[in-house]
Amino acid sequence: MLNMDSFNFNGKKALVRVDLNVPQDANGNVTDDSRAMAILRTVKKITSDGGSAILMSHLGRPKGKVNPAMSLKPIAAYLEGLLGVPVQFATDCVGPDAKAKAAALKPGQVLVLENLRFHPEEEAGDEAFSKTLSELGDVYVNDAFGTAHRAHASTTVVAKFFPTAKLFGYLMQAEIDSVGKVLGHPARPMTAIVGGSKVSSKIEVLENLIGTCDELIIGGGMANTFIKAQGGQTGASLVEEDLLETARTIIKKAADKGVKLHIPTDAVVADAFAETANTDQCAGDAVPDGWMALDIGPKSIEAFRTAVLRSKTLLWNGPMGVFEMKPFQQGTIAIATAVAEATSKGAFSLVGGGDSVAAVNQFGLADKISYVSTGGGAMLEYLEGKVLPGIAAVQNS
Repeated sequence: MLNMDSFNFNGKKALVRVDLNVPQDANGNVTDDSRAMAILRTVKKITSDGGSAILMSHLGRPKGKVNPAMSLKPIAAYLEGLLGVPVQFATDCVGPDAKAKAAALKPGQVLVLENLRFHPEEEAGDEAFSKTLSELGDVYVNDAFGTAHRAHASTTVVAKFFPTAKLFGYLMQAEIDSVGKVLGHPARPMTAIVGGSKVSSKIEVLENLIGTCDELIIGGGMANTFIKAQGGQTGASLVEEDLLETARTIIKKAADKGVKLHIPTDAVVADAFAETANTDQCAGDAVPDGWMALDIGPKSIEAFRTAVLRSKTLLWNGPMGVFEMKPFQQGTIAIATAVAEATSKGAFSLVGGGDSVAAVNQFGLADKISYVSTGGGAMLEYLEGKVLPGIAAVQNS
């Protein structure tokens, strides 16, 4: 397979699928540029080789209609500042303006196309639309891991029109390599930390990880379902009653496979879902009526921390509590700090999923983690063991 380091883009027009779906404030100012920063290495490699880069992306959910509030024009201007070179903008991703500007691109130049999702054909994976996009470039580069789980025109279908000239960008390759280190042949012991509010969104992740990890830590709201499944009292905590049997099956599967399962033994509880609520601590399986568990307690923090620090490979997906509220963020801070500490001692750590990534960023620990994933839904599906269409399209010749 082709790769960025060995491919020479000299004289080539690279059609690059990137993820410029960056958050903006009410005035259109970029509030988090991590996704834009993540593609710079790929773009700079193309232009420094003497190639030109045609960047295509979506922004928001315009549902197949032109919406000026979701134009990529201000993002193109922002990208110009990050790259330090002029960035041109086409008022559409197909049609005469895109075609003319792509054709006129000179080596070292960058062009951003307008929002792909202004066309319903993008999300529909329309073949004719994909072919029109493909005609803008000589080589296809997919560097948008965040949309790799979508079989859209620009992420998947377009690749078939580049049978011998398609490759992953640096960001996409790093995501694939990082998951490979965790799910492929991890250094042992390997510990997976899975949190978040609901078991329902993580069932397949848990089932897939039990076949890979040595220890499994379960935290966040989803832990309540496991506690109740074992006969515990959960008060007014979030519990998915229809998944109690599923939780028991996962507990048994972990035992059968020799996976050490960690479920919170104590909790920080509140009498309301609010930052100003009255709080207390209690055993995880003895939450009083009318109270809800909103974070793991000090005993759980210590047990989880010990497990993390003896690990050589770490995967973290999902917070330990409602970390957005100050009284319930200690568990998530403790796990983030422990993962960073284990990493400093030589462990490989992968943090994926929107809330976990937000947590390590919020607590200033992102640069102390081996790899922080850019893909929320894509990372979740990858951890479930699914084949992502955006990856398969480039890997298949």
